[in-house]
Amino acid sequence: MSDRLLLTTSSHLEGYRVTEHLDIVSAECVFGMNVFKDMFAGLRDFFGGRNKSSQDALRDARIACLDELRREAETLGANAVIAVDLDYSEISGGGKSMLFLVATGTAVKVARA
Repeated sequence: MSDRLLLTTSSHLEGYRVTEHLDIVSAECVFGMNVFKDMFAGLRDFFGGRNKSSQDALRDARIACLDELRREAETLGANAVIAVDLDYSEISGGGKSMLFLVATGTAVKVARA
């Protein structure tokens, strides 16, 4: 097993067995979408096509939130998180837009099967 804590959306890890369930862990991340990204996203929506700045923001949010989830699990002594779920939301109002992401899962200890 690598030194990096393993994450999976599955309830198990192939080739490993869960030796201990520790606790539910979660990470919450909120990112502001600047006004230029919002403006260009609106133009892209109008004309069609992919919006690279929005895709980049989503990817960055996912990476940051999963890193935070790993840190939370490591504080419990886990070496894996199973049943990871990602929930995205947008919060907007007052001319501002925020991307909200929550990652949850079960922190566990695993060993090679």
